[in-house]
This record gives sequence, structure tokens and C-alpha cells, in this order.
Amino acid sequence: MDKELAVLLNRPIVMVGLMGAGKTSIGRALARRVGVPFVDSDKEIEAAAGCSVVDIFSMYGEKEFRRVEQRVISRLLTTPPKLKVISTGEGAFITPAVREMVLGQALTIWLKADLELLVKRTNFRNTRPQLLNADSKKILGQLISERYDIYAQADITVETRDESLRKTLDKVVDAIKQYLKQKEDADGKNKHL
Repeated sequence: MDKELAVLLNRPIVMVGLMGAGKTSIGRALARRVGVPFVDSDKEIEAAAGCSVVDIFSMYGEKEFRRVEQRVISRLLTTPPKLKVISTGEGAFITPAVREMVLGQALTIWLKADLELLVKRTNFRNTRPQLLNADSKKILGQLISERYDIYAQADITVETRDESLRKTLDKVVDAIKQYLKQKEDADGKNKHL
């Protein structure tokens, strides 16, 4: 457990990024490292709805899914324990109300991955509604062009590569510590003005 990091944190951590970027695996490992709970917002949505994300999309459409997603993420941010790691679905941060909510209440981390890595990580899964029966490379490329500028609003960006989970996790932990230290230094300077 990283006690230094646990002491520095005073709000939830929310992982954002495209499908296949590593939000769930890195988020789960980060939660273990810090010693806080891990929550996957898509799993919470499925539990609340009683069916899979794919089924929600096909039965009710994306608009209804986003409405449920916003309610679930709001609940996750405000229910105890305060300190936790939340992995969100790839479209959550794109929704303006969700983005505003998480930027105001959490430390946001964008796991940024290139197209080839995303394609490699998502090609053999049937849990991605947007990639079912579609050209995943074309769709992921389109999502990158539409969404990377929005994801860039996250507090921290960590480039993920085709590397070990531990190496990416170490990069995330280092980035959080650096961000919190810079914020602490800036707050200290502002007090003396």
C-alpha cells in the first residue's frame, strides 16, 4: 500500500478514456495500491438495471443509457467512502453534465492510448456495444478524433503503451504525486499573496 499517496488524496479518483485504454485494470490496481475501494461504473449500471450495458443500449438506446450513467456516477461520487477509484465507461466524460460533475468532485485521470493498442485490446470482446458487428479500427479512430480533445480536460493525462500493468500503474502513481505536489505548492504560494 502506498501510504504517502493515501495521505495526499482527499477526493475520489475517476479514470476516463476510450475502451481498451486500461481504465478498469489500472483503476483496480491503483485502488489496491492506495488501499481504497474500486468501483466500475458500468458494473454498477448493470446491477441497477438488471441487464448488461449491451442490452441497455439495444433495448433503450444510448440517450437512456447516458441518463442512467449520470445518476450512477453522481451516486458513486457522493456515497461513502469518499476515497475510492471509479472506472467510467468511455462515453461518460463526454457527457457535459458528467464531465462537470467529476471535474468538480474528483481527481480525473485520462489513460491515453494510441489507435493500434486500442484495436488490439478490444478486438476479441463482445461487451463493447459500439464495436459489435463493425470495423473497430474505423470506429475507434473516429472516437479518437471526436473525444481526445474532451478527455484532455482531465486533471492528469497518462500515456499508456503496450507494457506491463505494473509499469503503467507506476506511471499513474507518479503522475498523481506530481500533480498533487504542484497543486500543494501553488496553494502555498497563493496563501502568501
